[in-house]
Amino acid sequence: MKKILFSLLLLGQISIAQNNTKKDSSKTEELETIFITANRSATHRKETPAAISKLTAKTINETKAVAAYEIINKTPGVTMVNLGNEQHMMSIRQPMTTNAYYLYLEDGLPIRPMGIFNHNALLEINQFNLQSIEVIKGPASSLYGPEAVGGTVNLISIHPPVTPEFKFGIQADQWGYKRIQVASGATVGKVGFNIAGISSLQENGWMTYSDYKKDNINVRIDYNINNKTRLISNTMWGKYYSDMSGSVNEAAFYNRTYKSTTDFTYRKSDALRTRLTLEHDWNDNAHSYLTVYHRDNKLGQNPSYGIKWSPTVNPTTAKGEVNSNNFKSYGAIGQHIQKFSFLNTKIVVGALYDYSPVTYWAYLLEMKANLNPGTPGKQTVNYYEITAERPDVKLSDYTADIFNTAGYTQVSINPFEKLVITAGARYDNLKADYNNALDLSTGTKIYDKPTFKAGANYNPVSFTGIYGNYSQGFAPPGITSIFRAKTGTGGTSGKPAAFYYNLEPATFNNYEIGGWLSFFQGKLNFDYAVYYMEGKNELLSIRLPDNSTDYRSAGETRHKGIEFGGNFKFLSDQLNIRFGGTIAEHTFIDFKVSDFPTDPLRNLDGKEMPQAPRWSGNSEISYYPNWLPKFRTSIEWQSVGKYYQDQINTVKYVGYDIFNFRAGYEWKGIEIYGNIINLTDKLYAYNVTRGNTATSQPTYTAAAPRTFLIGLQYNFSLRK
Repeated sequence: MKKILFSLLLLGQISIAQNNTKKDSSKTEELETIFITANRSATHRKETPAAISKLTAKTINETKAVAAYEIINKTPGVTMVNLGNEQHMMSIRQPMTTNAYYLYLEDGLPIRPMGIFNHNALLEINQFNLQSIEVIKGPASSLYGPEAVGGTVNLISIHPPVTPEFKFGIQADQWGYKRIQVASGATVGKVGFNIAGISSLQENGWMTYSDYKKDNINVRIDYNINNKTRLISNTMWGKYYSDMSGSVNEAAFYNRTYKSTTDFTYRKSDALRTRLTLEHDWNDNAHSYLTVYHRDNKLGQNPSYGIKWSPTVNPTTAKGEVNSNNFKSYGAIGQHIQKFSFLNTKIVVGALYDYSPVTYWAYLLEMKANLNPGTPGKQTVNYYEITAERPDVKLSDYTADIFNTAGYTQVSINPFEKLVITAGARYDNLKADYNNALDLSTGTKIYDKPTFKAGANYNPVSFTGIYGNYSQGFAPPGITSIFRAKTGTGGTSGKPAAFYYNLEPATFNNYEIGGWLSFFQGKLNFDYAVYYMEGKNELLSIRLPDNSTDYRSAGETRHKGIEFGGNFKFLSDQLNIRFGGTIAEHTFIDFKVSDFPTDPLRNLDGKEMPQAPRWSGNSEISYYPNWLPKFRTSIEWQSVGKYYQDQINTVKYVGYDIFNFRAGYEWKGIEIYGNIINLTDKLYAYNVTRGNTATSQPTYTAAAPRTFLIGLQYNFSLRK
């Protein structure tokens, strides 16, 4: 077993909980204290000097989530913001943002290459193929490189089962959503496989113009060459198309008039990811792997957020865009783990090479804005019409060859029994050879940086431990941001286009202490972390009066907070209480955005960052009655506190508290379940934003009314 634990799959592509010899979900929970992501190898919680959480197979299976945010929001300190139809943004030690401060991994490998961040990357994930999810909070750049700043989310897929298994299910709600899902796996001799697929469809929902369709399939094949060597292939294919209904104005929100202002905006994605991993156990203390991989991604959209409209300049016209971002990746990563008896030393060494050619273009749409009645200057749009497509007016048009190279190492030692010291370092070099068709320029942009981490765990007694760490984060500006024509230049303005060539990488220094407690033979568990993180050159999107975006990469920010989470089981494990949350503050410390006295916004010094609630949390009470085995029920509380809508701190959104109810029962492999999301039918918004001028009107990303989801699933297994 020891040999297996330290050799299964690429970059933490281990799911300890998927030990198929376990006979019930309670045995799975016993392994929650083992993590893969934080140290790139199987490590006990008491040896991990970081704030890390794990969502187990049991949690994932019982959630029966339509979208990933329903699962990930159960993590203390995490708010994954639903933007509709599985689109999302994130908040982990940062405000709710679309910035490239989060690294999304699939079995330890980034879903996107560095420099091509997409905040919607998790919409490509197959929820029926998840074995567990691990979330590191805070910078992990010393192991995973750029973008692993606010948080790192590692989605670990299901391994081939030892004995044949088959699952088939359907689910639907009253708003026109339906999904079919199927999975099957087995191991025969030296070969094991697991196949999982979903097909989701949304039609005629509670919000007008909000249909979507998603199809995903994942295939994994393991070949055990011998008892020391394995060959593992993983392939994911996904296709996604969604109407992009966007946000609504304040009056429409409070009147529950969920009407899109467009009937033409969309997002579509075609994704293929495939990898082949060779693993070898040299002996009980030495393990290596080499992975080669390929990505092929096409993302096209007519984004609702790209519509620019000014109520004071020319309120009856607007501008939009169509864009396309396509890339391929060819890469390899290798890693070796070596253990020594001296001070129980463990060394992890690895290197990565990634080549990703990318093509991006965007062109102008001219629109008519049909207004709602209202005071001039404070009117809102009823609906937009496209009056002209202007492929001749390019907003962006470039190609780039992106080269990522990196090397990393991490060392942990155990100088005496109760103390573990860990230190790591990584060097990243991101080079982009570009050709910008708008200014006819060619050149090279290079962002390189070493990052470090050091921490220690001290476990004085068996039921408690503490840790401390210092870690660095690094996030270069996204390539798309660099080659975006600045507002008011190029296009129809008659001015030469100007670009963001001078954007600098954001850097972060994080200091934290934390710990864990476990009482009553694991019946009561509690984790906590206190962090202080400083950011420099943080990329900031400035909201202009026409809702367009201008970028700044300057100044300093401060992020500090307390995260906590735990669970308590009693009544012979019939009742489980899970709780978690974060109290945080995100502030501009020194952030000048303009040197012109006439500009309404010149600096943000001392102001709280927008979309940054000081409180958020998620808790749940689950009941598993002994008198009715395989029945479950739970009620969940999701809470998001007040936050500023704008960057100049004039108006706050009140936040929300909602409740979700879930129940399910399995009999002879047939499982029936039901979820009630937003149990009290509360009116709330996932996100509220407004510009920085006095006449700016808020926009609300409305949340769904009370939703009843029902499902039926057949689970077949030859496990005893």
